[in-house]
Amino acid sequence: MPRPTPCPCGLPTPYDNCCGRYHSGTAAPTAEALMRSRYSAFVRLDAPYLLRTWHPRTRPAEPLDLDPGMRWTGLEILETGGGSAFHQAGTVTFRASYKGGAIHERSRFERVDGAWVYLDGEFLD
Repeated sequence: MPRPTPCPCGLPTPYDNCCGRYHSGTAAPTAEALMRSRYSAFVRLDAPYLLRTWHPRTRPAEPLDLDPGMRWTGLEILETGGGSAFHQAGTVTFRASYKGGAIHERSRFERVDGAWVYLDGEFLD
C-alpha cells in the first residue's frame, strides 16, 4: 500500500486530509488554514485555487504565472491574530522558504460570504 503524500504546508497530516480537501472545494475554517492551503497551492502550482481564494477587491485581473522551477522548501507560521470562526478578519505572519531564500510576510485575510479569502500582504524583511 503506497504511503500518503505528506502535505506541503508542514502539518503532520497527509495532503488529501489537510490542504488537499480545501483545494478540492471545502472552505478553510480559519485564516491560518487558508494561509497553509495557499502555500500548498503555490507548491503544487494550483493557480485556480489561489485566484479563487483571493479577495475580489485585490485579486489580480490577469492569470497567475507561477514558476514551475520554483522549489518551495518549507512554511513556518510565526504569529496569528484573529482569523478564527469568531472573527471577520485575521492576520498570519509567516516565513515561506524556497531554494535560495525566503519570504517573510504578514498576510491579511477577511471573510467574504462566510469564506476566508486572502486580502493582501506586507513584506517584513
